[in-house]
Amino acid sequence: MSPSPPPQPRHRSRSGSGGRQTPQDFEAENVVEADTDDGASSRAGDEVWDEGFDGSSIGNHSASTSLSNSVRDYVFENTRRYHKYMEGRYLMPNDEPEQEREDMKHAMCVNVMDGRLHCAPLENPQKIIDIGTGTGIWAVDMGDEYPEADISGIDLSPIQPTWVPPNVRFVVDDAEADWVWPPSSLDFVHARHMCMAVKNWPRMLSQAFTALKPGGWIELQELRFVLQCDDETVPGAEEYGYGKFVDLCMSGFRSFGINPLAMERNSEMLRESGFGNVVEKVWKVPIGTWPRDQKLKTIGLYNRSMLIDALQAVSMAPLTRGLKWSASEVEVFLIDVRKSLMNVSIHSYLTFHVVYGQKPYDS
Repeated sequence: MSPSPPPQPRHRSRSGSGGRQTPQDFEAENVVEADTDDGASSRAGDEVWDEGFDGSSIGNHSASTSLSNSVRDYVFENTRRYHKYMEGRYLMPNDEPEQEREDMKHAMCVNVMDGRLHCAPLENPQKIIDIGTGTGIWAVDMGDEYPEADISGIDLSPIQPTWVPPNVRFVVDDAEADWVWPPSSLDFVHARHMCMAVKNWPRMLSQAFTALKPGGWIELQELRFVLQCDDETVPGAEEYGYGKFVDLCMSGFRSFGINPLAMERNSEMLRESGFGNVVEKVWKVPIGTWPRDQKLKTIGLYNRSMLIDALQAVSMAPLTRGLKWSASEVEVFLIDVRKSLMNVSIHSYLTFHVVYGQKPYDS
């Protein structure tokens, strides 16, 4: 049986709302059984706030910027559009295809977590920050779920929707700059898919610790892009397009001082920053429709679609700016990578990690 198409995300910044689907999650240690009938046998200083919000409690911050023409003067490079504010700080594009992919990734992660937006045990949160909010889809969904909370999304790109719940607002800023929130003012800090953006995790986590109220929570959600397999159906990295892709992109990001695998230490970094009650949850996320379980097929379809759409977005800047490839060399290389992701005889998966911790009450 073919999996049903992935449902649309609950909130789309450009096309309204839809229903959230909740496929079953599964533990990292569980074995995902392959569907033997599915596929071939061969291995082929001014803040940006929404209207009506009084941002006086946030204060002035020279690294923030108004929603001016200079912020919207995007940079175009190798057919993709990138942010202009603090140009080059973030290596991923912010154009329409990337926004669609980010919303797809949001829907996949929510489905993996059985419909939840977070795992931290929140109790009546009043102030919530979303670091690297992107299209703002998580912040908007949280605004619906916690209508009494004040939610702010931070990003370098002003690509968020203008129609949002009244308790949600967005600011153009760099999360690695000095934070504008006063000490002990936040209840929840959320950061998702920041492993390819943050250079100085200890400093950012230290600022989060200071800004959180005693008893407040921080949660880091990351998809680890290194391929895994439990049944030896994946060839070696040099023989497998996606394996080579990951190795090269890691080198490209590291040339800019970014280590995408720093997320493997998220639990440890939270403890080192002073957080207690640290918990890490891990889910396997199949690539493609090879699992027998129908719900996992759907998650795998999400993941494969998201990864294929991500190939150019993730690799173009790191490989051309960092490793000095030409754009045409990148495009030719990606042909084999796409083929490797479509091979249903390979039973591969990624892992999705959610780490959360609490600021001690006696801090």
